[in-house]
Amino acid sequence: MGRRSDPQQIRSKQIIRATIRCLARGGFSQLTMKRLATEAGVSQGVLHYYFKDKQAILAAAADHVMNDLDLRVATEAATARDAKTRLRAIIRACLSVAMDDREFWTVFMALWGETLHDAKLASLNRATYRRARRAIADVIEQGIREGQFRRVDVTETSAMVLAVVDGVSLQLTFERRLMRAAPAEQLCSDLLLGYLSREHHAE
Repeated sequence: MGRRSDPQQIRSKQIIRATIRCLARGGFSQLTMKRLATEAGVSQGVLHYYFKDKQAILAAAADHVMNDLDLRVATEAATARDAKTRLRAIIRACLSVAMDDREFWTVFMALWGETLHDAKLASLNRATYRRARRAIADVIEQGIREGQFRRVDVTETSAMVLAVVDGVSLQLTFERRLMRAAPAEQLCSDLLLGYLSREHHAE
């Protein structure tokens, strides 16, 4: 027999998905517990049973979309064997979210705004970015070992890679007609792989 789904986990995910829809429509300032309860199809009492306040719900939504992005990256990179292909997979997965699932970015834009006023959310945001940089750093370290990438400061370079992908993804979120998916991916790949390439930086 298959494992039974946990009713509490199902209800929690139901509330998180409703939170993402509310954020996409009206932003964090318009998110109220009453509106969220209506969107999720639960009472406010049930809502408060699972989450203390709006900040706790936002934190859970941010963790949810980050896990979703991790899954997308893993799927894209499943057949990748070398570092260059893995890096392209990361770029492709991130850009596809910006172009195909704009709700992802509404969660993080809400999170970024609230980090200026909430220490716990600021800590969550730092942890999220460290997690993303670590995944990129693993690819860079692999490329250096394989001889595909030149030796670089891995910490600084992973931050730079994330900045490029984040920046292009945000612009595509704000302006969907800026460029198509393939040119956007090629632009990021050329820039980042060119920077990391041993040949391009040979003495």
